[in-house]
Amino acid sequence: MAARSLDDPFYYLNNFRQVLAWLTQRYADVLSREEQRFIDDFAALPRASQGLLVRMVMRKGLRFRHGKLSYPEIGDIGAAIEPLLALGWVEEQAPIGLVELFEVLLKAEILQCLGHLIEHPKAKKTEWLQALDDHSNPPQPFRAWCPQLDDRLYSLTIMQLCDRLRLMFFGNLYQDWSEFVLADLGIFTYETVEFSAESRGLRSREDVDACLFLHDCQQRFEAGEPVDEIVAQVKELSLDNPWLERRRGKLLFQIGQHGERIGDFALALCIYRDCTYPGARLRMVRVLERIGDYALALELGEAAAQAPQCAAETQALLRIVPRLRRKLGGPPVPRTMAREVERLELHLPRVDPALSVEYHVQAHLHDEAAPVHYVENSLINSLFGLLCWPAIFAPLPGAFFHPFQRGPVDLLNEDFQARRAELFAACLAELDDGRYRQTIGRRYAEKWGVQSPFVFWGALSEPLLEQALDCLPAEHLKHWFQRLLLDIKANRAGMPDLIQFWPQQKTYRMIEVKGPGDRLQDNQLRWLEFCHEHQMPVAVCYVQWAESAITSELAPTKGEPSQIPYGTEQPPQVPCGSELARDGAA
Repeated sequence: MAARSLDDPFYYLNNFRQVLAWLTQRYADVLSREEQRFIDDFAALPRASQGLLVRMVMRKGLRFRHGKLSYPEIGDIGAAIEPLLALGWVEEQAPIGLVELFEVLLKAEILQCLGHLIEHPKAKKTEWLQALDDHSNPPQPFRAWCPQLDDRLYSLTIMQLCDRLRLMFFGNLYQDWSEFVLADLGIFTYETVEFSAESRGLRSREDVDACLFLHDCQQRFEAGEPVDEIVAQVKELSLDNPWLERRRGKLLFQIGQHGERIGDFALALCIYRDCTYPGARLRMVRVLERIGDYALALELGEAAAQAPQCAAETQALLRIVPRLRRKLGGPPVPRTMAREVERLELHLPRVDPALSVEYHVQAHLHDEAAPVHYVENSLINSLFGLLCWPAIFAPLPGAFFHPFQRGPVDLLNEDFQARRAELFAACLAELDDGRYRQTIGRRYAEKWGVQSPFVFWGALSEPLLEQALDCLPAEHLKHWFQRLLLDIKANRAGMPDLIQFWPQQKTYRMIEVKGPGDRLQDNQLRWLEFCHEHQMPVAVCYVQWAESAITSELAPTKGEPSQIPYGTEQPPQVPCGSELARDGAA
């Protein structure tokens, strides 16, 4: 979809027309009669009327005062609004209540129109509204409320229809019309992907209705409505669209987690028992343990351990299953011998409390001959994203629905890698013959700024990229990338915070930083185990804040490192902490 220049004052109208043309071409069999009639009638309107309607649709709210509508390219608002009033897309006599009235009036105008009802003129608008509610004033048209004002109020009546069109175009309701403007301004740039005839998120009218229903249920749940009815309605929904089925599973999983938080374990179990969303089975084992049903929890946990969904589930079950056996009187299970990892102990002055502990360690260890970069998950993910760009953005059916996707819709699906196995194999083969360096460098230049679920443009620079390609062995990159593909959701997070390069020696070291009171999280432990398995240099740096720069004692960073076990035991004086990991796809 070609971008339109913002130099055209009707750029927003051009964008809206593009959406209607896109839907007419790709969703003609899905559009309802009402939606198709809207598209036809819209095309017949004068350009000024089209522009005014789109301006209103793209603004916040459904009520618009005539005096507040001023657009030079549209001109006479009165003339432009008449065709919209004739079609019923805008109403002037719609009854409104006090809440809507207060939203469109200034404080002085409220006093002018309703001053005879207001006892305390110097109070706040919210206080006036609360007091006036007691008068039980029924809804009435704006002119009846405010005959003193020389103004008109228009109410938009087709927002729900426009939201349905937006849903069909984007496949969701969290993206809006501003996507076009952000793309035209160059703030967001998206990869150009060919769209096959099968690339539609909503394949039938039933899919559109189901998607809207799931969105409504999500809104009701987040608004705090009782969940029993919501759960029953969501479970009864008939779906044959895998994409929508995953959405349903995610909503039910979220409601199950809510049940756990409020102590409604019956609700949580009811949901988890039939939920296919990843993680539901493990949550069910945990809930059964919490309510004391150890036998059933152990039975389910042992079955899950035989066919784990992912490495995270395996890791959790290695702790849960032995614990359940002990609770049921079983013999103690020997703990697995812990691995050893390089340990750095630092006592640093907290130079700037606004800066994180990672930045303090980076500044302390950094040297011109051995630069340190704060990369966390960004570097390895970005190298993977650049090398495997053709596989990630392959135009497979069901992967891309519209031109404003930062990645494929099925990114977190279990079959994401399998559907693109040959493409990923071709990309990773470049690590075997050395072509990867040129490919990554070229894509860094060609694709700069293009949205990707893996590439962190803000964290990349040419020096960092050059040092990484010089110092990271291709063998290690291949191991990392293959692990990412095993479980993208779990494995694209938890990587060490810092990376230190020695460009002269072409070596490196990754460093996981832990401040006072912090400890290694599960996904971090999995990464450390993985690095140890493949002999990748990694260290854990434990920081204590020194009282002053004079008393700080800096542990040596060269020479023989100290060794600590990790896996089943935690380092001394390191209680629980947390790490935030970004998750999401398209």
